[in-house]
Amino acid sequence: MTDDSVKAGHSLWGARFSAKPGALMAAINVSIGVDARLAGEDLAGSRAHAAMLGATGIITAADQTKIERGLDLIAAEIADGTFPFRDEYEDIHMNVEARLAELIGPAAGRLHTARSRNDQVALDFRLWVREACSRTAGQIVHLQRALVAKASDHTETVMPGFTHLQIAQPVTFAHHLMAYVEMFARDARRFDAARAGMNECPLGAAALAGTGFPIDREMTAKALGFERPTANSLDSVSARDFAIEALSAAAICAGHLSRLAEEIVLWVSPQFGFVSLSDAFTTGSSIMPQKRNPDAAELVRAKSGRVTGALVGLLMVMKGLPLAYAKDMQEDKAATFEAFDALELSLAAMTGMVADMSPDRQAMETAAGTGYATATDLADWLVRALGVAFREAHHIAGAAVKRAEQLGLTLADLPLEALKAIEPRITADVYAVLAPRASVAARASYGGPAPAQVRAQIARWKERL
Repeated sequence: MTDDSVKAGHSLWGARFSAKPGALMAAINVSIGVDARLAGEDLAGSRAHAAMLGATGIITAADQTKIERGLDLIAAEIADGTFPFRDEYEDIHMNVEARLAELIGPAAGRLHTARSRNDQVALDFRLWVREACSRTAGQIVHLQRALVAKASDHTETVMPGFTHLQIAQPVTFAHHLMAYVEMFARDARRFDAARAGMNECPLGAAALAGTGFPIDREMTAKALGFERPTANSLDSVSARDFAIEALSAAAICAGHLSRLAEEIVLWVSPQFGFVSLSDAFTTGSSIMPQKRNPDAAELVRAKSGRVTGALVGLLMVMKGLPLAYAKDMQEDKAATFEAFDALELSLAAMTGMVADMSPDRQAMETAAGTGYATATDLADWLVRALGVAFREAHHIAGAAVKRAEQLGLTLADLPLEALKAIEPRITADVYAVLAPRASVAARASYGGPAPAQVRAQIARWKERL
């Protein structure tokens, strides 16, 4: 191809085209503004590919050396911010190849032997998502440690447990926090599983049908930290389910963060008053001097929508695409990058908020004594002490709640005579279970809120983390 044909047409497409793409085509097609983020992965893939081409004799040792030296120069330019990213080369792959040609000359053209941008982008994106899964799982561990540390100080801090956002039964603040430790543990496992599931190398699949060159795909897979090469060239370049699986884990994790964020928003409100956040995680109002807004928690709650949106978006991109590669798949990266950016920021913010939270022990325990939270304990006492069937005990306890409500009293303050009027066999021993703290202590079944049980779970997690 002559220099004139390159200038008249497009250096990527060769002599097939005689003119450059139109402005609108360039606007919709150029992706370097997004995939410049894959520069590190692209260089890693190119190094592994060049080493394999040299080892198999597909390119000479001299060309391999030139290519590797040029890739090092490009890496240095990217690191110091001097690399010339150019829209005319569309994406990170061709930007690197064009710059390599400027730095080392004709040898650069041999790097693309036995590969295509299809397997190149499949590799780069897979490398990025694989690392994002590892990075996010690591962040989850930091959040779990913060939760465990806060729980360690509050195994005796009684608070109401809720169902339907109505006071249900007394628990402890530690028990509540440890529920999120379990929740985030499942998130970490999902990211680990997603990472393991994608750990196959698509490099060498070329455009869609492999290559006639004697490449060594095991060598490149090993060099890039994969367990094995992918087994089908069509699937190699057209699969994006690895990103969908990672985004699914991300969306579930973001949902869990949103739940905790919502609780923090409730807890810091005057109506609850369970915890306070410092200036580091709150903002004020431009008009109301008294306000302290839990904006960090609210933004974590909102960012879950971005993450879930990215998952749904990529599912729609891939829906109905015939094999193998289609340019639709270029839309996979922007939303995935944004989703993991939002999730990682949310994890960092939540870790900070958990460490920053100052619980109000008295407010929590006072709230635990309202709403007749020990009604179930009364029913259980009737079963244990009087041998009443649970359904009958449930009825008696409900009547006791109704009477306490009529008198404006808590169950613990209801006179014995009032209880006996409902069930004559009730004795003063019942008051031992009607206080919230006694209720919590009694619930010592495995996984329950009794302080001894929670301390055992905390110890288990401290060792595990």
